[in-house]
Amino acid sequence: MPRSVKVRTELISQVKSALPRNGYIRQTDLAEYLQISQSTISSFLNGKPVDYLNFTEICRALNIEWQDIADLMVETSTIAPKISNSEISLPSHYLEYPSGFVPLDSPFYIRRSPIEERCYEQIQQPGALIRIKSPRQMGKTSLLAKIIDKSQSQGDCTVTLDFELAASQIFVNLDKFLRWFCASIGFALNIPNKIDDYWDLANIVGSSMACKAYFEEYLLPTINKPLTLGLDKVDKIFEYPEIYRDFFGLLRALHEEGKRREIWKKLQLIIVHSTEVYVPLDINQSPFNVGLSIELPEFNHQQILDLAQRHQLNWDNTEVDKIMNLVSGHPFLVRLAIYHIACKNVSLSQILENATSSKSIYSEHLRRQSFILTQQPELAEAMKDIVNNSNPTLSTVTKFKLQSMGLIKLQGENLVLRNNLYRQFLRV
Repeated sequence: MPRSVKVRTELISQVKSALPRNGYIRQTDLAEYLQISQSTISSFLNGKPVDYLNFTEICRALNIEWQDIADLMVETSTIAPKISNSEISLPSHYLEYPSGFVPLDSPFYIRRSPIEERCYEQIQQPGALIRIKSPRQMGKTSLLAKIIDKSQSQGDCTVTLDFELAASQIFVNLDKFLRWFCASIGFALNIPNKIDDYWDLANIVGSSMACKAYFEEYLLPTINKPLTLGLDKVDKIFEYPEIYRDFFGLLRALHEEGKRREIWKKLQLIIVHSTEVYVPLDINQSPFNVGLSIELPEFNHQQILDLAQRHQLNWDNTEVDKIMNLVSGHPFLVRLAIYHIACKNVSLSQILENATSSKSIYSEHLRRQSFILTQQPELAEAMKDIVNNSNPTLSTVTKFKLQSMGLIKLQGENLVLRNNLYRQFLRV
């Protein structure tokens, strides 16, 4: 683990908003609570490196998963230079720890053509809608960041909202949620908050129409250029029946408006989710059956070989076959193995021999999966049946949740474990 960690640049504003949300009016309040210096808190909130232990403690106080916001790099006595995607030959002291999405200037981003090209073409279309789906840690947010960057490079305004970073009280009801939604976008665009000027309409026509009016009469005319809105981890909303029907219906309505009216052609939507849509939605009011649909696949043999070479590993088909036999082409699990091998922390043989031990490079990942299963007994029971080579009849929700976690995949009509790592771990 690196000695110091920093908040990823594109998440700084969202992290800062967690301060008052968790009851810390000033930076000094948080510093006093944690008994660490205010300068450390300031560095954290401004995207500067802080000690790893301080970083995780601050995240814990702000109710943020540190892995979701951390920009991690291996450090030695020198500071790693900025490296572009075209520079594949790297100094040995510069490697990226695979946590969260891959930075835009990273040489370790592996393209899955023609997916990127299709998304870049689509986001240039007025009123575009792109849907990205795959299990956790497959690269959805990395692709989202690439598309957002492409949109920004063509002169559009861009905003990304991560629904898992929203406080639980935001989901109390639709009215509160949509006010947060509008306020968060306006805050990210750095324009004055005028929600109260429009929300009187909510008492007459409802919160969805008030939200639509706020976009149509204020947000979009104020920025006076196209807006690409990235909505990450929308699965979170599936948990709230009092919100998801109206909110997803609103997104579909805004997309349809872009086919008829010029003002709405300025809004491009990117919707990112980990699981199939298991909540009941009217087919004519769902945003999940229109636009460009992208489902990210696992890495193939050549992509893993490419990634190893970018880490300056002298791999051939033999090594690639061995890692794929353990974790298949799971992007995060493959990257984690290659990273640790490149750092000389462990050998490929050691990874294979101790894949599920408490000292394994995968121990934290496996503990997280196990924790989720123990919190939801119906998922744990379903996994027991699948591990025992049976093909149980599962509810739609259970099946989709296990797919979202990346534990299983469909082969025809059968459910199977995604890789041998999970099989070994769950048989213990």
